[in-house]
Amino acid sequence: MRCISVYTNNFELFSDIYEQIIATPLQENEETEVEGITVSDSGEAPEHYLEKMKARPDVVVMKVKDRDITILQHGKVFEIFIPAKEKVVH
Repeated sequence: MRCISVYTNNFELFSDIYEQIIATPLQENEETEVEGITVSDSGEAPEHYLEKMKARPDVVVMKVKDRDITILQHGKVFEIFIPAKEKVVH
């Protein structure tokens, strides 16, 4: 699964820029800004990382069911997990 990290704890702002983040073409370990928020492609995340994070009580888990995307929020970061089969529109 590809992981995109979004460095903000503002859910409303994250929601406003989510589609723009998904559409931003990034290479692995590349960082950019979207609406003043730092976004980076953290590369491939192992499945066990996602499962471990979901089990933590301080992590909020959100699902985008029609695209099989999982979003975790913890601390001041959102992590977007996109399955390898998901095609990101550029």
